[in-house]
Amino acid sequence: MGIKLLCTRNFGDENIANIKKLGYDVKIIRENGARYTEDMKDTEVLLCYDPFRTLDISGMEKLKWIQLFSIGIDQLPMDVVKRNHILITNNRGGYSIPMGEWIVLKILEMLKHSRGFYEAQQNKLWKLDTGVLELWGKTVGFIGTGSIAKEAAKRLEAFDIKILGLNTRGEEMPYFNQCFSAEHMSDMLKLCDIVVITIPYTKKTRHMIDQGAFKAMKDGVYIVNTARGSIIDERAFIENIKNKKIASAAVDVVEEEPLSKDSPLWEFKNVIITPHNSWVSERADIRRFDMMYDNLKSYASGHELNNLVNVYKGY
Repeated sequence: MGIKLLCTRNFGDENIANIKKLGYDVKIIRENGARYTEDMKDTEVLLCYDPFRTLDISGMEKLKWIQLFSIGIDQLPMDVVKRNHILITNNRGGYSIPMGEWIVLKILEMLKHSRGFYEAQQNKLWKLDTGVLELWGKTVGFIGTGSIAKEAAKRLEAFDIKILGLNTRGEEMPYFNQCFSAEHMSDMLKLCDIVVITIPYTKKTRHMIDQGAFKAMKDGVYIVNTARGSIIDERAFIENIKNKKIASAAVDVVEEEPLSKDSPLWEFKNVIITPHNSWVSERADIRRFDMMYDNLKSYASGHELNNLVNVYKGY
C-alpha cells in the first residue's frame, strides 16, 4: 500500500502516473462540493486549493500534510490544522512572475490613462490627453517584500524609480532601495507616489490599510492591491477615492468576492477592477505542478518540504 493522497485537481494522466511512481496511492476528487467519505479516513497527504467549505478533514485521522495550490492560507480550517499538527506548504513563488508583471501593467495603465483612451476608441473619438504621467522618478512603496513584490520590483528597476519596501523588521531586500519596519509604515507611506499591497493576509494585517494609513499617504496617491481585499478597510478606501486622496487604484482583490454588483467600486472611472486574475498565465499550472512534485518527492523520501508555512504567523 502506498501513501494515501487526495487531490482536488487532475494534472493529467502522465503527471498522475509520475506521482504514483513516487509511492503514492492517488485519489482525485472535485474541488467544489467535495464531501468526506469513509475511504478518505487514511488520507495522509491532501493537495488542494479550497475544498474546505464542504470537505470536513477532521475525519482524516492520518492526515499529516496539506499542499495548497494557493499562496494564501486563510481558507484553511485552522482549528483542525493546529490540533492535529498538520504540515502546511503553499505555492509561494509559483504565481510571482505573472503577478509581478500585472503590477507593472496596472501602474502604467493608471499613469498613462489607458482606460480613457480605450473608451475614446470605442466612441471613435480622436482626442489628445495632456494629463498622462511618467513613471520615471516616482517612488513606489511595497507593503510586503515577498516573492511577488521582488518580481515586480525587479521589473520596475528599469524605470529609474525609487523602490521602498515594508516588512516586519525592516530587513533589506534585493531590488529595494530602502526597507522600513512595520512599526514605521507611516514613515514609508508619506514618501510614496504609488503604494502596492503584496503582504500576506493574517489577523494582524486585516484592515492594515485603514483611515490612518490613507491619512499618512500623499494626496493623489496611486494604489495597487494584489494581496487580499481585507488588508484594505474598504469603507475607508471608497471614502478616499471619493475625496480624491487616491488619484487612481487597481484592485485584483476585494473584501467580498465576487464583488457585489451594488458596490460603488464599479462606478469609479479611476478604479481598475480585475477578478482575482493577476496570478493567471500559460505557465502557472506548470510551475505549480513542478513545485508540488518536488515536495512530493521530498515527503516520500523523508526530506524537508519547501514552502513550509508557519500557521501561527499566517505565512
